[in-house]
Amino acid sequence: MPVNLTAPDPASLHPVPGVRLGITMAGVRKANRRDLSVIALDEGSAVAGVFTKNRFCAAPVQICREHLAAGAGIRAILVNTGNANAGTGEDGLARARQSCVALAAAMGIQPNQVLPFSTGVIMETLPVDRIIAGLPAAIAALRADAWAEAAEGIMTTDTLPKAASVQVQIQGQTVTITGISKGAGMIRPNMATMLGYVATDANIAPELLQSLVRDAADASFNRITIDGDTSTNDSFVLIATRKAAHAEISSLASPEGQVLRDAVIQVSQQLAQAIVRDGEGATKFISITVEGGRDEHECQLAAYAIAHSPLVKTAFFASDPNLGRILAAVGYAGIADLDQTLIEMHLDDVHVVTKGGRHPAYREEDGQRVMKQSEIGVRVHLHRGPARTTVWTCDLSHDYVSINADYRS
Repeated sequence: MPVNLTAPDPASLHPVPGVRLGITMAGVRKANRRDLSVIALDEGSAVAGVFTKNRFCAAPVQICREHLAAGAGIRAILVNTGNANAGTGEDGLARARQSCVALAAAMGIQPNQVLPFSTGVIMETLPVDRIIAGLPAAIAALRADAWAEAAEGIMTTDTLPKAASVQVQIQGQTVTITGISKGAGMIRPNMATMLGYVATDANIAPELLQSLVRDAADASFNRITIDGDTSTNDSFVLIATRKAAHAEISSLASPEGQVLRDAVIQVSQQLAQAIVRDGEGATKFISITVEGGRDEHECQLAAYAIAHSPLVKTAFFASDPNLGRILAAVGYAGIADLDQTLIEMHLDDVHVVTKGGRHPAYREEDGQRVMKQSEIGVRVHLHRGPARTTVWTCDLSHDYVSINADYRS
């Protein structure tokens, strides 16, 4: 069961002017499942994205990068689930291009104005004929208020759809930011087996969008980890339809730019944390903060060492306050001149470690009380400098093994 996560209320997901979504059942892998989505964008929209750092990236990731670089103006997004179209060589590229050509013809746009996305099983041939056959139904279903359906349509091993939406005021005008994401396993920094789409009607200069999507990713999807794996298909896309009536935002450092940036990050963090809460087999949501580093990089080294450790994660699952495992992870994180005698550690409100050793007042029953909670905070202070970082992870349960052992069945 997801950790303190519920399905989004469709009424809470504000339509974004200039964006329409259509979802259908194409039978990509299984019948009677929503598995094909089209997102149509009005002319004049700006689009930017960040993608997996896995060098064995999927065919659609390669084509998305190519089409964004072409600068033709993206008008449509095509998403299929059930098949990742990764590890498929030239044939996979050809099939992804074929899907772009078909959608472009149906919508009266150019193929390089389509961004294709796939998620699912790796090294299986993309059933492009089924995708093409499903396009008319997806296009016919296009609606501005279909965000909840789209969140369901991009799910794979997710148990719940993931969506978030906020509205802010910019120069007296209401601006909407709405997004969806999917992901539950193969999750680590540099994103995950995850897809994320956030759209806004903010009137932002197109050249600022790449910086904004990178900032949002670094503050959200690049701070989550479930199992340490980096997928072949990770993608996070930011869309600005520029329909809002306020003056164009020409700097993210301006007051208007800061309001927009904060709102985009807020939505992105909600989507990213929902992925962790719905992690495969997860029973606990864990926030790990490392502070007192000389720079953010060494804080990240320690935080991810803790978050990736199977020994730490299984201890959390068992509610076992075997907290020396956390110290061990900090020790092997790769901070060469770390002084262990300066380390402090808290488990929520419980002061566990001081000056590198067990705090005199620490009692194991206090640690166990916190470990039994569904939401847990770990805070480690290195006492080396002013930097800090936070990452979000979950525990590692028996169900994680079962889900991944049975994934292709």
